[in-house]
Amino acid sequence: MLNLEKALQMAKAAQAEAAKLKQAVSVVVVDAGGNTVLVSRMDGALVVSPKFAYAKAYTSGTLGMPTGDMAPYAVPGKPYFGINNLDERFTVMAGGLPIKEGNQLVGGIGVGGSYDTAQDVTCVQAGLAVLQG
Repeated sequence: MLNLEKALQMAKAAQAEAAKLKQAVSVVVVDAGGNTVLVSRMDGALVVSPKFAYAKAYTSGTLGMPTGDMAPYAVPGKPYFGINNLDERFTVMAGGLPIKEGNQLVGGIGVGGSYDTAQDVTCVQAGLAVLQG
């Protein structure tokens, strides 16, 4: 079950990875209903970074797929085209991962704040690895 203790562990791991990359990021963890479990913003992180992290966590936590994997399906003629117009909480920016226990979706984790979303992905993977490890 996703709880605050697990969310804290994930956030610490994601932020430790960000520090290695010399980045200041925000981490958000949501449950499967998109409800916020944790928001953590590193000193010096962009003011808007919690918003990015939340959108990534919400998208992954409610749809069950990595946000970066959605981008090819969000172009004209594809099933997720205009998804962020449907609900402003959705995004296809990389940096959000679903949290699963077995095959059950229990939430999502998002990292935002790097100028290169590949670094957000590296950080969010480090955060999720805590639960898998």
